[in-house]
Amino acid sequence: MTERIVVVGAALFDGDRLLAARRSAPPALAGRWELPGGKVEPGESPEAALVRELHEELGVDADPVARVPGEWPLKPPYVLHVWTARLRPGSPDPKPLQDHDELRWLTRGELWTVPWLDQDVEAVRELTTLQGRGAV
Repeated sequence: MTERIVVVGAALFDGDRLLAARRSAPPALAGRWELPGGKVEPGESPEAALVRELHEELGVDADPVARVPGEWPLKPPYVLHVWTARLRPGSPDPKPLQDHDELRWLTRGELWTVPWLDQDVEAVRELTTLQGRGAV
């Protein structure tokens, strides 16, 4: 049996706005939107991976807040786990440095105005449920 590889996605919030990132690579994913993040490396905690990936991909300093309930299958053996996150005071503004060509801060009413990657759709739905309960 193949061991699962966790990919962390960041539900990065600024007030009630969620950051979405448009993929520029690979070609099969280009133009679709996702929660930024990436693979957890061997020996790395998911929280540390989230901090590292946000710094590498967006140039920001962020703190993970809480794991969003659920997990979403990606191409085997990968599985997506999402964490809410906040920018640290004094962090630079996010910029699309790796694998993305555009970023948008989306309000709750704008969440479905972008074509999310299939696996991120369910994670964003879970986020909206949590927002509706005041949990994020």
